[in-house]
Amino acid sequence: MATPRNLKRLQNLVWILIYGGLLALVLGLAVERGEEQALGHSLVVGGGIAAAVGVLLIFVRARLKPTP
Repeated sequence: MATPRNLKRLQNLVWILIYGGLLALVLGLAVERGEEQALGHSLVVGGGIAAAVGVLLIFVRARLKPTP
């Protein structure tokens, strides 16, 4: 059971992770094509992990019920 305030924080974190992760992933793909392949690969992996964690947190958020 979670308070409405904590649920709102979790919901904000979910969207920050998803959008931030996808942005990092796309930026990494663009950088990877240039000379900095190691940096690009790191951004792709980190962005993919962040987006995946955000998606998993959607399921966690769906299972939590607010306490009155």
